[in-house]
Amino acid sequence: MTDLRIVFMGTPYFAVGVLQKLVEEGKNIVGVITAPDRPAGRGRKLKPSAVKEYALTHNLNILQPTNLKNEDFLSELQSLNANIQIVVAFRMLPKLVWQMPEFGTFNLHASLLPQYRGAAPINWAIINREKKTGITTFFIDEKIDTGAIILKKEIIISERETIGTLHDVLMNEGSNLVLETVQLIEGGKVNPKIQLQNNSLKEAPKLTKENTKIDWNKPVEEIDALIRGLNPYPAAWCLLKNNDEELNVKIYNCNFEIEKHSFEIGKVLTTKKEMKIAATNGYLIINEIKIPGKRKMDIKSLLNGYEFDENSKMT
Repeated sequence: MTDLRIVFMGTPYFAVGVLQKLVEEGKNIVGVITAPDRPAGRGRKLKPSAVKEYALTHNLNILQPTNLKNEDFLSELQSLNANIQIVVAFRMLPKLVWQMPEFGTFNLHASLLPQYRGAAPINWAIINREKKTGITTFFIDEKIDTGAIILKKEIIISERETIGTLHDVLMNEGSNLVLETVQLIEGGKVNPKIQLQNNSLKEAPKLTKENTKIDWNKPVEEIDALIRGLNPYPAAWCLLKNNDEELNVKIYNCNFEIEKHSFEIGKVLTTKKEMKIAATNGYLIINEIKIPGKRKMDIKSLLNGYEFDENSKMT
């Protein structure tokens, strides 16, 4: 058995579960690399990353470089004398970093590679209405998510899955897969497989203002999938035209019904208890929404104190 000296790299909560698993299993974490503290909240006070918060509670050695090619950082990283690096939800590494340890650097990616390479694989699997997704560990190389695969595990996506629920499932399963990968490396039994070229690959690009906006001209099942794939963060959005105002609203939870109708696309239909939006092939039934100046709320609470005029419309 090889004694591994591990440097762990990660920033958001998704990475915390993996680091926690390694710590609980007694693995030798010689360093934790995470993003610099960033201003957050109304007071814009500096807030540490989720990984840093966890690392502090376990007295782990923390590095927060702003530039991964900085000579002082590289010298400090080299001095840790790690023989393996593990990356979970971090940034792209320069070659001189990922090539540094004896046994290389491996990454946990939240998809079944080579499908859904990119920044937001969990979101896009739901948005594209996949029936399954998974997690993959692979050795990092020059390109994004293209390195030799170590292990994979398939996960079934439930019918009403959201990014929130699937994120936690993949984080827990990913923690186990990373541990299993570490054990293979310790035992000298790792057998990485080169990713095959595939002409029908689906990408997982970064989420933007443009690709998170609801297009009411699409079928209701596609709009529903977009909303689930962005709930609770960053949330699907659209513009509400109501009472001579144009408001940026976020929709978090919905259902849909497929039904022929003659309403204009985007028309808002309300009763005292229900709000529906007309789309191409039916209606989206809004369950939870946030409008500017108000907290996120269920639709009954909104309708109790907010009025829609007869010409109100989502665009």
